[in-house]
Amino acid sequence: MKISVFLDDYRPCPPGYILTDNIDECLNLLVHFHVEHLSLDHDLVNKTRNGLKLVHLMVEYQLFAERITIHSANSVGGKAMYQFLREAQNDLKMPHTIKIILRPLPLH
Repeated sequence: MKISVFLDDYRPCPPGYILTDNIDECLNLLVHFHVEHLSLDHDLVNKTRNGLKLVHLMVEYQLFAERITIHSANSVGGKAMYQFLREAQNDLKMPHTIKIILRPLPLH
């Protein structure tokens, strides 16, 4: 079963997505389901377990989606997540077939 996941603790979840508001729930979905699209925010309530920590764990444990969008409005955090994933692809730690998109969403 393919699912789409939206990691955010502020924005409403788009139709057709499963909402997670922390990285542990997101990792659990990546372990147990085939994730078609993963849309990620950087800033979460837990400041140390944020979107950047999630992408580090995804690469470490080889847990990926077919497509990953960084939707964070935090330009520094979002770019750091995007760059980390692109470097993981360049270093062959992540498949090149995974599409990575940086597309910030407004907070309101």
